[in-house]
Amino acid sequence: LRNLRSGSRLGTLIGVLDKTLTPMGGRLIRQWLRYPLLDHREIEARLDAVQEASEHHSRRTVLRENLKSVYDLERLGSKIGMGQCNARDLLALKQSLNQLPVIAEELSSFEAPLFRGLDNLKSLVDLADLIDEAIREDAPPTILEGGMIKPGFNEELDNLIRFSRDGKGWLVNLEATEKVRTGIGSLKVRYNKVFGYYIEVPKSQADAVPADYVRKQTLVNAERYITDELKKFENEVLGAEEKRAVMERDIFNDIRSSVIDLIPDIQQVAKFTAGIDCLLSFAEASVMGGYCRPKLNTDGRLYIEEGRHPVVEKMITGERFVPNTIRMDQDSMQVIIITGPNMAGKSTVLRQVALLVLMTQAGCFLPAAKADIPLTDRIFTRVGALDNLSAGQSTFMVEMEETANILNNATSNSLVIMDEIGRGTSTFDGLSIAWAVAEHLHDLGGTGVKTLFATHYHELTELARHKPRVQNFNIAVKEWNEEIIFLRKLVEGGTNRSYGIQVARLAGIPESVIKRSKKILFQIENEEHLAPGLAGDAAKPKKATGTAVQIGLFQSPEKSIIDKLKSLDVTRMTPLEALNVLDDICKKSKST
Repeated sequence: LRNLRSGSRLGTLIGVLDKTLTPMGGRLIRQWLRYPLLDHREIEARLDAVQEASEHHSRRTVLRENLKSVYDLERLGSKIGMGQCNARDLLALKQSLNQLPVIAEELSSFEAPLFRGLDNLKSLVDLADLIDEAIREDAPPTILEGGMIKPGFNEELDNLIRFSRDGKGWLVNLEATEKVRTGIGSLKVRYNKVFGYYIEVPKSQADAVPADYVRKQTLVNAERYITDELKKFENEVLGAEEKRAVMERDIFNDIRSSVIDLIPDIQQVAKFTAGIDCLLSFAEASVMGGYCRPKLNTDGRLYIEEGRHPVVEKMITGERFVPNTIRMDQDSMQVIIITGPNMAGKSTVLRQVALLVLMTQAGCFLPAAKADIPLTDRIFTRVGALDNLSAGQSTFMVEMEETANILNNATSNSLVIMDEIGRGTSTFDGLSIAWAVAEHLHDLGGTGVKTLFATHYHELTELARHKPRVQNFNIAVKEWNEEIIFLRKLVEGGTNRSYGIQVARLAGIPESVIKRSKKILFQIENEEHLAPGLAGDAAKPKKATGTAVQIGLFQSPEKSIIDKLKSLDVTRMTPLEALNVLDDICKKSKST
């Protein structure tokens, strides 16, 4: 829903899939992604609708154009029901309701059941007609001063409006008459809310004012007067204006009451329209992204052919996104250990699978050539590094709490993605925890749980030799002139290199540090004592005798056999003891 860097939609799943055109649809699609479906039939119903909308470009385009004219019916209904609306809200409601018959007509050509339901619109169309007859298109933003109701809607109101309009003409005639009668050419008849109607005469002409003028206000350069005739007119006009405002408010409230009676229908239509908007949004995103319709199964099989990360493929620059194929099942490939260098794309593969499962159960097509997705009850994730220092929780503690939640709540129908376990503690502790967690997920409930487990602990690839449903994969890379080329391709088998120093060079670590790191790594790989090497160059490293590039954390069987032979004192052994030792060594050698 939002990225961790800025909190915006840039680089998020909803940023890719949300093509909605109404405020209701925008809120609903968030709900669809936050709460994917668990019912097989409901998921298939959404997929049917998305497929039909995807296949009919012109119909989809027309519907989406019509949806642009629909305002936020949910909030309009709530606002009107709470008495917080004005005439412009009624006009927005009218425009939205007038679009419903057009939308219903377009939907009638679709066959998917989710496109059915916009029926019995007569009462809402009649309501739109009532608003159209009563409310002016240029209605003011307030309902207190009138000016909302169209001429011809109410005869009594029309008479009051006519009197107010004719009264303005009377004032013009009065001003002209008084100018002639008094001989004061600069005389004016005016009105303000504080003093009402008045006759204004410049002070220089005050001597020419008739005796029937009564002084009302004195200004710096003018005098203001009132006459009996003007006072009578003021009472009549102001009374008419007040009556008009009251009458318009009464008419407006009557119309609002008619709307309130139909709010349940309006809210139902709003919910349906939001759903249509979301289905069309999924279809639009699927067509634009070249997505395929996934199949849904209940036997735990997961197959994604040439799958792509829906967000990364849109954001990536400078290279082509490389799709990957993933197979998982409950029989032979339930836990997949993924090794490979930093920056190669392990995390992308993990999150890609999780997002595609989520998209399927939200009812959307997938960025893949083909997909067969199992009905999943929950997706558990353990990714990234996060602390909660204010609560006294280190990064490792948060990691362990997340892992505990997974181990205590995952079921055989869940999907687990784990991106590095045990990095926040010592190497031996971390590896031990990672190994035990992977074993637990394999054995969970006697059936195990589908798990994608990315790690830099290459020793975990040994799990495949001990657990029948564990398989090893790695992200392929190529080396060229001490540089690495990321192929981004998931291939079978494990790897024993992390290429951390090469990645450090890519990040801009100074070359002196890179060279020193290589020297220290060379010493570790050849099992030299590290202290002299770190102290300086006096102790020259021995020539490498093997190809291992990561220090072993488990003692090799060969070394244990050699250690055993070194500890024997054959001069003190009986023939039977010697045969037993030899038998034990033979058994160990066969297990290598």
